[in-house]
Amino acid sequence: MATDYTGTGFGAELPSPTLLLRAFREPVTDLLTDPADPLRRDREILEAAHDLVQCHERRHHAHAEAHAAEATPRRVAECSRSVEDIDERRTELVARIDDWVAINIPHRAGASLHTETLGAVIDRMAAKWVAAQQALGTPAPEAPRAKSADGRRRRSGPRETPRRADSEAHLQWYRLAELADGYKDLITDVAQHRRRLPVW
Repeated sequence: MATDYTGTGFGAELPSPTLLLRAFREPVTDLLTDPADPLRRDREILEAAHDLVQCHERRHHAHAEAHAAEATPRRVAECSRSVEDIDERRTELVARIDDWVAINIPHRAGASLHTETLGAVIDRMAAKWVAAQQALGTPAPEAPRAKSADGRRRRSGPRETPRRADSEAHLQWYRLAELADGYKDLITDVAQHRRRLPVW
């Protein structure tokens, strides 16, 4: 059954799942081209979501570099510092989203409290978006194989087969779809005052 992510029926305060997923892949300036609505209230959320995806892409790249066979201890330390800086930036972006929620979303006493902030939910979706994109992408180039004592190249381990790659891509996209459905349910419940977002 296809899920409708057209954005119809959502409150004007929070971006629809479709718009959020589009913000993951396109800069917000390209995304919001409606001349009738130049100042969307949710623009700050969409910009932060786009930046979160970029953080997760840089984080993935830093982890890959640190785990490369030819990585020196110095390079591993540099990658570790880079990941720490990226995570600091992610924390700032999550806080930016949560601050926006605290200012712009009315909170109903008595509504069920959601367990995560909206910033944390969007950060998880951004991470899964990057994982899904990586699963679809071309495989990373193989690291040069080390030579054994007799000069022959050693086998580096099992290669990824197309079937294994397809199942990984399917799994990652399925998980992203589950998160998008959960996000849709969350913002629908918030718009209908059945659930409130935590403000910390």
